[in-house]
Amino acid sequence: MIRLEIQTAKRRRRSEKYDTMEIEIREFITYLHNIKKTSANTEVSYQRDLKKMTEFLKERGIKNFKDVKELELEGYISYMEREKFASSSISRSVASMRAFFQYLWKEGVITKDPAENLKPPKVEKKAPEILSIEEVDKLLQQPKLDTPKGIRDAAMLELLYATGMRVSEMLHLQIADVNLQFGYVICHENAKERIIPIGIPCKKAMERYLQTTRAVFVKNNEETAMFTNCSGKAMSRQGFWKVLKGYADDAGIQRDITPHTLRHSFAVHMLQNGADIRSVQEMLGHSDISTTQVYLGMNVNKMRDVYMKTHPRH
Repeated sequence: MIRLEIQTAKRRRRSEKYDTMEIEIREFITYLHNIKKTSANTEVSYQRDLKKMTEFLKERGIKNFKDVKELELEGYISYMEREKFASSSISRSVASMRAFFQYLWKEGVITKDPAENLKPPKVEKKAPEILSIEEVDKLLQQPKLDTPKGIRDAAMLELLYATGMRVSEMLHLQIADVNLQFGYVICHENAKERIIPIGIPCKKAMERYLQTTRAVFVKNNEETAMFTNCSGKAMSRQGFWKVLKGYADDAGIQRDITPHTLRHSFAVHMLQNGADIRSVQEMLGHSDISTTQVYLGMNVNKMRDVYMKTHPRH
């Protein structure tokens, strides 16, 4: 009770000088970071969603979250639908609002949670874009191994397809995360880590890069990033995107390929070749197996072939 009174007094003093709603959002983001250990991307997403919601509420004369009712939040959802926001964006905003107002309620800032009964719109899940095994082979053959850039790029592409790791995980890899002697890499995400094995083609590409090329780019011995740009700085996501798009064009791949395409392709090809879904889930780093199960639906042709060959009454 005393703690609540102190918090209330602090909020009152700060609200006299600053925007109360802005303060509450900032404190919520701090809570997510320190207590929930959320990623930076998640925090940016929450902050962006809540800022848009706050602007909508202020335009309607609401200057304190204590005055927000379920009707206003439903009005905001209707506004997003009228403005043709993507269903996925609206669903994310609803999730942000629910988490935020639940936090305010638990902190004693509001006495009733106005977002408790909010329902997000149904989102039509699109099957992820994948490459065939032939297309992957063609893509991986594009980097020219007689140039430092080509050797580096070949190592990155081989690593992504060999492990199914996220592009962000690859770009955050440190030298110490790679063990070529025993053939594995360690991925780090939100204070969690997982070990992923790598095959011989990837191991050879990584060895070639480390033994002949990385030192060409990296002049500063204190730089520990595995992959860098030509200036010796850690490579950015945008930088890798350009690399990938260039090789996709060279390979004649006409589809909309993204840095995540090799991750999707890895998952489907593993399942097609008999990997069990739990192992694929672990390698991909999915906390919920239902996320991994999306890839099972993309294996229909394989299942049909197995059925026709094995069922006694096909």
